[in-house]
Amino acid sequence: MNKIINLALLVAFFIAPHVTAAALPAYKLTIKNGYFEPDVITVPAKTRFKLVITNLGPGPEEFESKRLRKESVIAEGVTRSVVFAPLKAGEYRFFGEFHLATAKGVLLVK
Repeated sequence: MNKIINLALLVAFFIAPHVTAAALPAYKLTIKNGYFEPDVITVPAKTRFKLVITNLGPGPEEFESKRLRKESVIAEGVTRSVVFAPLKAGEYRFFGEFHLATAKGVLLVK
């Protein structure tokens, strides 16, 4: 009986984190030619979520937001997820540090 319980706990230990991560709402953000596409992303307030960011290039780019306290350098051809804790309603600006004049966007939390 103990072997069955131990096996069940072991299975739950490895499966539970994957189920939780997969359940997060995901929003796609693409970096291309120094621009974010889309440049406005609307997400629900008070909900944990992730941005799935793909850099199509050319070159590296950084997703950065001072207000959100997030930054991630993403090499050309790479896709990376950035997870966000639940946010209050409002506008949260982000930018790309390698293309400051053009790589700008807003996370609109409603």
